[in-house]
Amino acid sequence: MTLTQLRYLVAIADSGLNITQAAERVHATQPGLSKQLKQLEDELGFQLFVRKGRSLEKVSPAGGRVLAHARRVLAEAANIRSLAANQRGEHVGELVLATTHTQARFVLPAAIARIKRAFPRVTVHLQAAAEGEVMEQVAHGQADLAIVSTSGSAPEGGLAVPLFRWQRRVLVPLSHALAKLDRAPSLAELAALPLVSYESSVRPDSSLRRTFAHAGLEPQLAMTARDADLIKTYVRAGLGVGVLAEMALGVGADDDLRALPAPPSLPECVTWAVIPRARVLREYALELLHALAPQIDPRDLRRVVEGNQPADWPQAPSWVELSQPITV
Repeated sequence: MTLTQLRYLVAIADSGLNITQAAERVHATQPGLSKQLKQLEDELGFQLFVRKGRSLEKVSPAGGRVLAHARRVLAEAANIRSLAANQRGEHVGELVLATTHTQARFVLPAAIARIKRAFPRVTVHLQAAAEGEVMEQVAHGQADLAIVSTSGSAPEGGLAVPLFRWQRRVLVPLSHALAKLDRAPSLAELAALPLVSYESSVRPDSSLRRTFAHAGLEPQLAMTARDADLIKTYVRAGLGVGVLAEMALGVGADDDLRALPAPPSLPECVTWAVIPRARVLREYALELLHALAPQIDPRDLRRVVEGNQPADWPQAPSWVELSQPITV
C-alpha cells in the first residue's frame, strides 16, 4: 500500500466516481489510476467500490471505512511535509482557499496581494462556491482554509477564527422610492417589495427568512445569486431591492445606486476563517490569517492551531473599523 494509491482512492471518491476526472485531478493517466486501484483492492482482499459493468456505482461499505482512514493518513502526510518546510524556512507551495464569491471579490484581494509580495513563490488558488459547498471542501481536505460568514454561532467542521463583523445593506436605484428615505427601511416596507439577495436566502434556516418570519412577514425573493455584483446588476435592471453585505458596497462604479442601512432586526454577521483540525499550517497561511485578522497576535494563532493554547479570541472588529486606513 502506498500514499499514491490512497491519494488516487480519495480522488476517485471526490470526483463523483469519475475515473477520468480523478485522473486529471491527480495528474495521472486513466489506465495508471485504474491499475493502482486494482493493486490496492488485491492487497486488501475486497472491493472498495460497487461496480456496474465497467463503471463504479458507489463506494462499498468497507471502502467507505478505508476512505475515512485514507483521508486521515494523507492529511498527516501533508502535515509532515508542512512541518518540514516550515522548519527549513521554505516558502514555496500552494495555498487553497475555499470561500464565497463576496469574500473572494471584496475581502480577500488586499490580503492575498500582501501574501504574494511576502511569499512570491506561493501560488494561491481561490475556490469560490456557495457556503455549504465551502465547508464540504474543507471536510474533504480539498482546501487549506475556508472563509465563510454566519449570523449565529461559529461554523463547525474545524477551528473557527473570527475575522470581522459586518452588517447588511439595502440597495436601490436612485430613482426608487426608498432612495428618498433618511433612515433604514422597516421589515414591513421591505416585505412589500420584491427583493434580490444571496442564494442562501432561500434556505429555511436563512437568518434573513427567520427575521422576517419572527415579525410575521414573508420576504418576496424575486431573484437570488451567489455573486454580489450580479445582485447589483439586477437591482439596476429593476428586478427588486438588493439586500447584501456591506463589504460589497463602495467598490467600483456604484454611484447610480443608493445604499441604506438594513432594518436593525436583521442580525449582525461574522466572517470566520475555518481551519481543518490537526492541520499544520504553512507560514504563508498564518500570515494570510493575520492580514485578515490583525487583532489576533500571530504567536497566539500559531499556539491555538498547534493545540497548545485554548481558542480565546479577542472581539472581532467591525468591517468599518477593519477597512479604515491607518493614520499616524
